[in-house]
Amino acid sequence: MPSAPGFLCLDWILSLVCVWLAIGIAGLFAPRSFHYISRVLYPLGAAVGIALAVVAFAALPATAETMVLPLGLPDLPFHLRLDALSALFLLLLGGASAGISIYAAGYLRKGEGTAPGLQCLEYHLFLASMALVLLADDAYAFMVAWESMALTSFFLVTSDHRMPEIRRAGYIYLLIAHVGAIGILLCFGVLQGNGAEGVAGYTFAHMRGMDHNDFWASAAFGLALFGFGAKAGLLPLHVWLPEAHPAAPSPVSALLSGVMLKTAIYGFLRVCLDLLHHPLWWWGVLVLTLGLATTLFGVVFAAVQSDMKRLLAYSSIENIGLLFVGIGLTLTFQAFGMTALTVLALTSVLYHCLNHAAFKSLLFLVTGSVLHATHERSLGKLGGLIHRMPWVAWLALLGVIASAGLPPLNGFVSEWLLLQAFLFTPDLPHGYINMLIPVAAAAVALAAALAGYVMVKFFGVIFLGRPREEKLSQAHDAGILERVGLCWLASLCVALGLFPVFVIEKLDHVTTSLTGAGLGSAMRANGWLLLAPIDADRASYEPIVFLLCIAAIVVAAFLLVRRFWHGRVRVSGAWDCGFPMQTVRMQDTAEGFSQPLRQVFEPFYRLTRELPGSFDKKPMYRVIVQDHFWYWLYLPVARVAELGTRMVAFLQQGRISIYLLYSFVTLVVLLFLIRG
Repeated sequence: MPSAPGFLCLDWILSLVCVWLAIGIAGLFAPRSFHYISRVLYPLGAAVGIALAVVAFAALPATAETMVLPLGLPDLPFHLRLDALSALFLLLLGGASAGISIYAAGYLRKGEGTAPGLQCLEYHLFLASMALVLLADDAYAFMVAWESMALTSFFLVTSDHRMPEIRRAGYIYLLIAHVGAIGILLCFGVLQGNGAEGVAGYTFAHMRGMDHNDFWASAAFGLALFGFGAKAGLLPLHVWLPEAHPAAPSPVSALLSGVMLKTAIYGFLRVCLDLLHHPLWWWGVLVLTLGLATTLFGVVFAAVQSDMKRLLAYSSIENIGLLFVGIGLTLTFQAFGMTALTVLALTSVLYHCLNHAAFKSLLFLVTGSVLHATHERSLGKLGGLIHRMPWVAWLALLGVIASAGLPPLNGFVSEWLLLQAFLFTPDLPHGYINMLIPVAAAAVALAAALAGYVMVKFFGVIFLGRPREEKLSQAHDAGILERVGLCWLASLCVALGLFPVFVIEKLDHVTTSLTGAGLGSAMRANGWLLLAPIDADRASYEPIVFLLCIAAIVVAAFLLVRRFWHGRVRVSGAWDCGFPMQTVRMQDTAEGFSQPLRQVFEPFYRLTRELPGSFDKKPMYRVIVQDHFWYWLYLPVARVAELGTRMVAFLQQGRISIYLLYSFVTLVVLLFLIRG
């Protein structure tokens, strides 16, 4: 029941979440009816996503709304709250899921993985649980929704559970998700602080009112960084992303990367900027350092991948690192009372959350279309698909430009704002941070350049050149519903890139609620075309003008070529270096494209080179790139756990006399302790 009358937005959002649940349950009524699931339920889920985005957009400027549901445990009901921060991430969830759901309606194929009705249930439960995570206003409701999100996503990742490597990927994902959940649960325990008895102590309202000392505040911060960092893929808890994304169906990969990772960002922002007060400067430095390491690690590993979905998974790690870099700057500036720079850094984080949800979801859906058309995921067996799949290719180009951070699309705006936060930084009252900021700015610029390199590889190897396999001649373009989903996400990339002033004015509702200030008032004086975050004389950007200049150059070049050179050029075969037998194997490969970076950053990789055993047969040379963290961290932990289980298993002898002896010894020890 609502705590006060008139909470229309929260009522509507909760109703839409219930509709998602109902859609999922409806899939069980005809679990094998492919047409019913793909042509009715998934499009209906997409419509709910659009409605959720509309209501969340309307809720951005509204005051916070609360509600108590008669659900949960006795005397421990669910508390819900809708404020500007949760409304923004609900907008992200609704907008991205609408495109992904309508794409999924066309992506489903008979006989692939889990039964369609069961997968429909898992999919819409996943959406509903993410929405409840964003609405939860107490630790109990949050953890129930968080664990529901983890379990439903696990079942989606393991849709094709008959394959051992997919079961392994799902196990790794679920293990790290639960380890992170323990950190979050302990964080809420610290924030509760024994300041209230019963139900009230577990509500976020109580935690928000607590004033912890530096030690306990730092403990809560560290646990939140660990717990939410595990879900987001922050180094060194990143290993589940490159395993889970290739295993999951492409619409699920899009939801995982585009939406679910942002729930971790939401949770970390909620704890650091809402539930905790007065951040310490070293919090920001720690988050900034981990973010930079994650960014560079992700982009360097993305550059050498030959699996297109693993490439995008490592690219997601890079973008998550950029988000934590922005959060680190936000906490640092806030600790030193620099309100304007705090708002700028936070705005870049929120903007990049929206941007990444759009372009990374688009690119994962592109890989789904390529996979269905070619049955290949390896970049070494693709090529030339722009002729067979023009719709997918041109929409992929928009996603690639956005992901590379090139104007005038959306990826450029948030990365440009983040760099402005670095460049506008004055002398901070700490020598170490003053030394770190220029290094961090250079690292972000390097990561942005390498991201462009990665996206050129992704698009060029898949869509340009000549087909590397004969079967690619049978490739077909995406269907109507798949195109609609791709176009929806591509349009979000364009809109977020061309109208940044409007977007930032809406983000001001979030930054004002968290920091007490925003950027919109300063930018309105410059008009809706000019983006000037601090001072128009120092830095500004006009995306519409930029787009018009690009269009004018393209048109002028086309007209000049038509006027002066068209029909006057002699067409002949290219010089073949004296070797006339040119084949498709002689064009640049994914491995060859990334070889320079592999040589430069070789210490980052664990390389295994497989040389040909004999040149009498077909010679094969292969380089396997692996992650050092598997061998430095995870395998030693696994060996210790295996040793512990063997020691414990020794107790299980299978003889009743041994078990009776255990009971007798235990009883004697307890009697001795009680008497002592």
